[in-house]
Amino acid sequence: MKKSNIRLWIFIVTTVIGILLCVPSLTGADFFAKVKLGLDLQGGLYTALGVKTEEAVEAKLKTTALGFKYHAEKNDILIDSLKIEPHKFSFVLIDKEAKPKLDEYFKKDAGLIVAYNGENAEVSLTAKEIAITKEFAVSQAVETIRNRLDLFGLAEPSVTRSGADNIIVELPGVKSQAEEQRARELIAKTAKLELMEVENGRSDAYNMGDTELKEASLRVLADYKNPNEKFVVRDVPVLDGSMLTDAKVGYDNNGQSAIEFKLNSQGASIFGDFTAKSVGKRLAIVLDGKVYSAPSIKERIGGGSGQITGHFTPEEARDLAIALRSGALPAGVVLLEKRSVGPSLGADSIHASLMAFVTGGILVFVFMVSYYGAAGMFANIALISNIILIVAVMAMFGATMTLPGMAGLVLTIGMSVDANVIINERIRELLRQGMPIKKAIEEGYNNAMSAIVDSNVTAVIAAVAMYVYGTGPIKGFAVVMAIGVLISMLTAIVGTHGLFDAFLSRIERSRNIRLWFGMPNSYLKGGK
Repeated sequence: MKKSNIRLWIFIVTTVIGILLCVPSLTGADFFAKVKLGLDLQGGLYTALGVKTEEAVEAKLKTTALGFKYHAEKNDILIDSLKIEPHKFSFVLIDKEAKPKLDEYFKKDAGLIVAYNGENAEVSLTAKEIAITKEFAVSQAVETIRNRLDLFGLAEPSVTRSGADNIIVELPGVKSQAEEQRARELIAKTAKLELMEVENGRSDAYNMGDTELKEASLRVLADYKNPNEKFVVRDVPVLDGSMLTDAKVGYDNNGQSAIEFKLNSQGASIFGDFTAKSVGKRLAIVLDGKVYSAPSIKERIGGGSGQITGHFTPEEARDLAIALRSGALPAGVVLLEKRSVGPSLGADSIHASLMAFVTGGILVFVFMVSYYGAAGMFANIALISNIILIVAVMAMFGATMTLPGMAGLVLTIGMSVDANVIINERIRELLRQGMPIKKAIEEGYNNAMSAIVDSNVTAVIAAVAMYVYGTGPIKGFAVVMAIGVLISMLTAIVGTHGLFDAFLSRIERSRNIRLWFGMPNSYLKGGK
C-alpha cells in the first residue's frame, strides 16, 4: 500500500469510528457513552456552598482525643477528666510515671502541641496542622459531595472548588421541587456519626449551665424525632464515623427501615471492649448532634457491626445510608447561593448555540470553496471530520458540554481550517514560483508544518492554563478548544494530505489551477 493511501485510510477509518461514537449523543441510544449536557443547556440546580473549616479543626481534635483515650485504656495509663475545649482537649494525668509513655505517643504526630502544668495537660494543633486540616476539609468535602450525588443517581453532577473554602455544585436535569429538596438535603447533611456513652446518673445536667457541663465533660443532646426528649452523654465519643466502612438499608425487629453499619478493625476492637465493660449502660447513636437511638447494652457486641433505628421512611433510610457510606463531611457547609435554571432557558441556549454553529460553519464553507476551490473543499471535509471526532472524544471521556463549550466548538470551526489556510497559501506560493504540482503539494505541507505545530502548541498551552486556573464555564471552553486543536492536527494535515494524494493524478491531468487551488491558470509554468 502506498504511503499516500495510508494517510487517506487513517483519515477515513478515524472518521467512521467517530461517527459511530457520535450516534448515542445524537440519538439518545445507550449502547455507548454520550456527551452530557451541562446545567446551562438542560436546566437544573446551581448551589454555592461555604465550608465551615473551623469545624474541621474541632473534629480533628475530637478524633485525636478519641484515639488518645483508646491508647491510654489499652496501655493502662490512668487519666481523668478528658474533655474537649475550644481549640484543644485537656486531661488529668493520674499516673505521673506514665508521662514518658505519653510523650512517646504524642511525638508520633508532629502536628500536636502538648503542654503540662503539673498533673494537668493540654493538647492542641500547630498552626501548620490547622492550615493543612482546613485545606483537607474543603478538598474532602468536594470528594464526599461528589460521591454522594453519584450514589444518589443524579445524572452528570458537577462539584468543583471555588476559592479557598467555597464549593460549586451543579445538578443538570434536576427539575422537580421534591428532587431538588432531596438533593439539597443530601449535599448539606454532615452525616457525622458518633457512638456516645449515656450518663444515666446525671439527670441534674439538664439544669446545669454550659460551663458546668464542660467541666463535667458532658453534653445534652436532643432526640431526633422528639426534640423535647434529652440525653446526657459523655463529650468524648466512644468512636466516630471515621471508623465506618459500610452502611446500607436494613430492617429492625419491627420490620421498619433501619441503617446497618460496619466498622473497621480498630473500631470493632473499641466497640467490643466498651460494650464488654458497659453491660447495663446505654449507648447513644448520634448523627449530626442528634440522638437517633440509645439502646441498652445487654452483652458484649463483637464483629464491629451495629444498627441505627429511628422510624425512618425507606427514602430517609436510603439517603442516610448513602451519606454515611460516602463518608461524613469533615466540616459543615452553609448555603451561600442557590438558583434553578429552567429547561426552557437551556433549550433557548441550545437553539442559539446551534444557530451560531451552523451560521459560522456555512460562512467558513463558502469562503474556503470560493477562495481555494477544491483545496478549500478538502479543508471543509476535514472540518466536518474534526467536529465529529470532537464529539466522539468528549463522549469517550464522559465530558460535559456547556454553553461555553459550544462557544469553543464554534471557535474550533475557524481554528481547524487555519492550518489548511497556511498549507494552501504555501502551495499557491510554490506554484507561482513555477514548481510542479506534485512537488508543490509536498513542499507546501513540509514548509507549513513548523508554523502549524507552533500555533497549535501555543493554543493547547493556553487551553491548559484556562482549565487549571479557570472555573466551571472556563473549563468547559478550554476542554473543547484543546480537543479541537489536537484533532485538527490529524484532520487538517493527515486527512487533507491524503485527499490531495488521492486526487493528484486528476489535478495533474486537468492542469486547471483555478478549479483545484482557486488561482489563475497562468501561474502554472512548470511541468508535472
